Amino acid sequence: MRVTYKGDYSLKAIVTLAELPAGQVSTIHDLSSKLDIPIKFLEQVLLGLKNGGFLASRRGKNGGYYLARKATDITVADVLRFVDGPLVPIACVDPCYIGCNDVSICPIRPVFQKVNIAINEVVTNITIKDIIDSRPKLGDAYSI
Repeated sequence: MRVTYKGDYSLKAIVTLAELPAGQVSTIHDLSSKLDIPIKFLEQVLLGLKNGGFLASRRGKNGGYYLARKATDITVADVLRFVDGPLVPIACVDPCYIGCNDVSICPIRPVFQKVNIAINEVVTNITIKDIIDSRPKLGDAYSI
């Protein structure tokens, strides 16, 4: 499984917006600066997340982006599947795969099926709130 820059930036943007106090928004310029993401690329990311129902926006002088759903209701898997597609480590693990004639007898496929189960179990059970709660505080050592 490879997470694209778009998937990575999407998660970072959502986490950053989830950390805002209730009712507060963040402008695209603030997010771009804070996350070190090129503004043109971030525009695409945020628009996609808005179209996907993860974010909402408010126009005007005090406008910006904010979460459209609770941080407890958004998982890492939700975001990555929306942005990057299926979370499979190798194409033949996808149940819809038809590109190989020996899928049923392949000795490698079962290994990657186990990897796929493990990946999906982790990302499906981690919410944006979990990420925020596990972030190290200033001075704390970070561990996963």
